[in-house]
Amino acid sequence: MSAIKLTKDNYDSVVGGSGVPVLIDFWATWCGPCRMMSPVVEELADEADGKFLVCSVNVDEEPELAQKFSVNVIPTFAAVKGGEVTGTCVGVRPKADLTALVE
Repeated sequence: MSAIKLTKDNYDSVVGGSGVPVLIDFWATWCGPCRMMSPVVEELADEADGKFLVCSVNVDEEPELAQKFSVNVIPTFAAVKGGEVTGTCVGVRPKADLTALVE
């Protein structure tokens, strides 16, 4: 399963309606570090196995969501549990950091 593309229109139903934690990847096509993290994010999405959701937000297409999460630098990763942001990290990170963030 690949990462779910989040938009301002589906955010509430996907993230707000999730019974499991959600990892959100904020990225852009022109961002080199974001492209480096893309395979890691997809790998996590494949391995999530219902324990958590992996979503992605293109900050150029969804500036409102980037602003909602105060994203100033990309890639930024945010974990949301029960509708609340429980943690964030920025930059190129090992997969284990992202897994720990969302678990």
